[in-house]
Amino acid sequence: MALTVALAWSVAVAGTAAAEPDRFVPWKGAGTPSLALKGLDGRPHSLADYQDKVVLVNFWATWCEPCRDEMPSMQKLEARLAGQPFATLAVNLGESPPRVREFAERLGLGFPVLLDPNQDASREWRVRVLPSSFLVGPNGRVRYTVVGEMDWASESAVRTVRALLR
Repeated sequence: MALTVALAWSVAVAGTAAAEPDRFVPWKGAGTPSLALKGLDGRPHSLADYQDKVVLVNFWATWCEPCRDEMPSMQKLEARLAGQPFATLAVNLGESPPRVREFAERLGLGFPVLLDPNQDASREWRVRVLPSSFLVGPNGRVRYTVVGEMDWASESAVRTVRALLR
C-alpha cells in the first residue's frame, strides 16, 4: 500500500518536474546516513570510497517508470562531468539481482548499481518516494535532495553539481 501511494505521488511529481526551476532542496539532516552495499558485480561499495568526490546517490526500482526515465539523463551527466571528481551510485530497492542486472545491461549503465535487498539503506536515508536522489559534497556531507524524476542533464542540475565540485 505504501509503495503504491509513493509511486502515485512520484508520478504526480514527475509530471510537474519540468515546471519547477529549482528542485534541489538543501539537506537539513543531522548528518550523512551510511551507505555500504554490494554492487551487481558482488564488490562492496561504501560512500567513504568516494571521499573527495561529489556523489549522486539515486534510489530507484525497475518497476518505477520515472526511475527508468531519468537513468539516461544520469548517464549524460556522468559524460558531461567526465574527468572530474564526480560519481553516481544507483541504489536499487529490494529487487532480484538478475532483474536489476538485465535492466542495467539493457541500458548500458556505466555507473555502479548497488543492491539494497532488505531496503535497510533506503530506510536509513528516509526514502519514501521513488526516485529519490541525494547530492553528497566532496566532504562526505549530503548537500541536496531531489524527490521525484529529475533531468540530470539539465543546465540546472549540471550547474548545481559543478558548484559542489569547486
